[in-house]
Amino acid sequence: MNTLPINSKAPWLAPLAGYSDLPFRMLCRNKGCAVACTEMVSIKGLKYGGRNTFELLDTHEKDTPLVVQVFGGEPEDFTEAMPSLVERGFKWFDLNCGCSVKKVLKTGGGSGLMLDPDRLVAIAKNMITVAGEGRVGIKIRLGFNYGEDNYIEVSKRLQDIGAGWITLHPRYGKQLFTGDADWSKLALLKKAIDIPVIGSGDLFTAQDGVDCINQTGIDNIMFARGALYDPAIFAKYLELLESGSSSPSSADELGSLMREHIEMTKQFYGTKRSFRKVRSILPRYAKGLDGIRSIRARLTQCEDWDELFAAADEVCNLIIDSPESSG
Repeated sequence: MNTLPINSKAPWLAPLAGYSDLPFRMLCRNKGCAVACTEMVSIKGLKYGGRNTFELLDTHEKDTPLVVQVFGGEPEDFTEAMPSLVERGFKWFDLNCGCSVKKVLKTGGGSGLMLDPDRLVAIAKNMITVAGEGRVGIKIRLGFNYGEDNYIEVSKRLQDIGAGWITLHPRYGKQLFTGDADWSKLALLKKAIDIPVIGSGDLFTAQDGVDCINQTGIDNIMFARGALYDPAIFAKYLELLESGSSSPSSADELGSLMREHIEMTKQFYGTKRSFRKVRSILPRYAKGLDGIRSIRARLTQCEDWDELFAAADEVCNLIIDSPESSG
C-alpha cells in the first residue's frame, strides 16, 4: 500500500471550508504543499446525492495526494456512502471531529463527537473498513468542554482500530478559535501513541510551523489560516527548515501569486461564481502590507477576468509606490 508523506519536510494544507477548492489546492501545491485536503464533505450529502456536495470533490490528475475530509454523526451513513468515494478513485480520508460551527454540530459531527467517543470510534471504524487500514486519519480537538481532555484516550482507541494518523488542533471544541492553541498537548499526544501526529492551530507563519515541530516533536504540521493569508507559506517553511531563514514576499511575488490563483480559478472553473469567490479571497494575500486599502477597493470593483488580472498586475506598483513604504 502506498503511504502518505507524513514528515516535517512534507507540509499539509488543512481542509478549509469555503477555501480549499481545486484551484487553491493547486496553488498551494505549486508552493510546496505535499498533501492537500478537500473542503469538508457532508456524508449525508454523499448518501443522498447532493449536487453541491459532489462539486467539493472536483479534482485533477496533478491534485495528489488528496485527502477527502468528511463529516457527519451517524455511523451507518459512512458505511453506505464511503464506497462511492472509493469507486471514484479516492484513497485517503479524514474524519472531521474538530469543527465547532453550529451547522456541523447539528449533524452530530465535528467536535461534538468528542462528547461521545464510542460513536466517534464507531464512525472511524466504518470508514476504515471501507477504505482500508492506514488510509483514514481523524482530526480532533482536546475535548469539547474546557478542561475535559479526552484526546489521548480517543487517539489510543483510534490507533487500535487501524487509523493512519491523528491531527490534533489543541483547543477545546467550545473555544472555536479563541485563546491560544496549547502546543504542549501535541507533545503529550506524540509520546502517547505510535501512529503519526500532525499538528494544527495557530500556525500563522512559516516560523510558527518550524517552532511547532521543534517544540513538540510531532511528525508534521498542517497549515490552515496561515495558508489563507499566504499560500507561499509552504515554500517559506521548507526554506526555513533547509537554511534557517526565509525572505518575505516581494511585491512582484505577491502580484504573481494573485495572478496564478486567478489563472487556476479561470482554468478549472471559469464561472461567475468562481470569479466572485477568487475576487473576495485575493485581498487576504496582502494583509498587513502597505497599499492594501487601495488594492482591496480596486479588486472589489472588478467585473470580469481581464479586470481582475489587471488589478493583480497593479499590486506591485500600489505597494512599492505607497507613501508608507517609501519612508
